[in-house]
Amino acid sequence: MRLTARAAPPRYLPGQARQAAAAALRAEWTKFRTVAGPAWLLAGVVTLTVAVGAAAASAAHCRSATCGIDPATVSFTGIYPGQAVAAVAGVLAIGNEYSTGMIKLSLTAMPRRLTWFFAKAAVLTAPVLTASALAVAGAALAGRLILPGHGFTPAHGYASLTSATDLRAAAGAVLYLTLIALLSLGLAAAVRDSAAAIGLVLGVLYLFPLAADIVSNPALTRHLDQIGPLPAGLDAQATIGVKGLPLTPWQGLGVVALWTAGALLLGALVLKCRDA
Repeated sequence: MRLTARAAPPRYLPGQARQAAAAALRAEWTKFRTVAGPAWLLAGVVTLTVAVGAAAASAAHCRSATCGIDPATVSFTGIYPGQAVAAVAGVLAIGNEYSTGMIKLSLTAMPRRLTWFFAKAAVLTAPVLTASALAVAGAALAGRLILPGHGFTPAHGYASLTSATDLRAAAGAVLYLTLIALLSLGLAAAVRDSAAAIGLVLGVLYLFPLAADIVSNPALTRHLDQIGPLPAGLDAQATIGVKGLPLTPWQGLGVVALWTAGALLLGALVLKCRDA
């Protein structure tokens, strides 16, 4: 790590600070919408989430009232591959700045590094949230159309696939995908290398469930499921057997939010303290 003296960023009056933040948002939005990569990645989130969810719904069958299959979990199976694409989108949102050398120009134009960083996070949030909502809505619609024909009916205890619980699961899935993209942005800012950041994000996501599958101690397995962002986030999408989960749905989403906040804080600190 190389630390050198840098000129202090200019001090802004409150009105000037708002103007600087608005200018940073405009600049980051211009960069985001004029590059083809982010749009294709977000289209991939939608396509994968819907396609895999529809395939999972087509393969699921409930032949009795005791089948114990969660229709929301089935419909949102596409979240597994979709989150990886959302993570790549988050990494490349800042990783491309370092790989192309644009970071120096960006920080020259906006010396207030934290203003620039959180403007980038805000600009990433809106399209990822939109893509996540489209993806989850498409997957939920596919499940609503397919699952009743596969035994998910009132006779088997599924009175509705559009209840308040199902809507909560859908909202949890949308927020989960958005938080994963922001978590990836924070880690990419800390690592400053796209390939390393993608590997780190995927490791953070999949390490905990893999470790939980290997560990034979039930108590340790439960703790791993409670602290890992992937298993905790999936708890937010459950609609049956909620009382038996390691975390309640909103607690699970809270764990993911804590991971995201920690990653963004780490990225902000590294950006603040290290050379571009």
